[in-house]
Amino acid sequence: MDVQDLAGVIEFVRVAQAGSFTAAAATLGLTGSAVGKSVSRLEARLGTKLFHRTTRRITLTHEGEDYYESCVRALEELDDVEQRLLTGRSEPVGRVRLDLPGAFGRRHVLPMLQELVLRHPRLDLSINFSERTAGIVEEGVDLAVRIGRLADDADLVAVPLGRQRLVICASPAYLAQHGAPSTPADLAARDCITGWQRSAHPVWLLRQADGTITSVPVRVRHELSDGEAMVAATLAGCGLCQLPTWLIADHLATGALRTVLDDHAGADMPIHAIWPRSRYMRPSIRMIVAMLRQGAQTRPSPFHA
Repeated sequence: MDVQDLAGVIEFVRVAQAGSFTAAAATLGLTGSAVGKSVSRLEARLGTKLFHRTTRRITLTHEGEDYYESCVRALEELDDVEQRLLTGRSEPVGRVRLDLPGAFGRRHVLPMLQELVLRHPRLDLSINFSERTAGIVEEGVDLAVRIGRLADDADLVAVPLGRQRLVICASPAYLAQHGAPSTPADLAARDCITGWQRSAHPVWLLRQADGTITSVPVRVRHELSDGEAMVAATLAGCGLCQLPTWLIADHLATGALRTVLDDHAGADMPIHAIWPRSRYMRPSIRMIVAMLRQGAQTRPSPFHA
């Protein structure tokens, strides 16, 4: 890449962040006309339109959004390297975009991240809590925690953090009214509460007598997108639910929930930290991964519940 290829990148990023050429020009100490011409030359060189322009506002095009994310990521990496050279250490700076599973992320990952940012005031976080699996590369995510089996992807790096153990449970009121299932096959005709299902044929993981894990079809009565909501529905007596032990340990201890099909319990799901593969790993990402691995090694740990 020639040095000239970088011309207009800073101006483009500032315009996207400020929402206008005039506001961007003020931050750069330039005129609005100069910033506009610089962005126009960048668009001409790329052969694509980066902004939708009207008399009232400017917005990024789809191509502009993709290019913006790439530019911001590159500039943050440059800032990281400069800080490392200036301070002689890998101090985390800039914004990190994280995608975390809803209930697990809020309960167990967020507290660790909060402690980290208090120690490093130049580290900023953008966190999405969702049970939906975001596209790491496609959506510009820097780091994600995933629960469940991972697909092979050469564009991603994955580090195992632990496993969560699953049990099937229900409220005493539901069991008093409907009775407990006696075999896994009963689940195909019972009221089951599940998370969002990517499969047309929802299944739960159950352990067989020989120790193997099999997928057992269930009848989905209620489908909820959040672990905490699934627990609330189960407590209310809306049906049976397969949940991780770290999420319902207190309810099991008080008797608010009771496990069923205990002979088939014990299936588990892996927990990983994943991030886009790159020749350069930003200090902020490296530090968060180290924090997660340290949290996974402590006992007791939600990564091994």
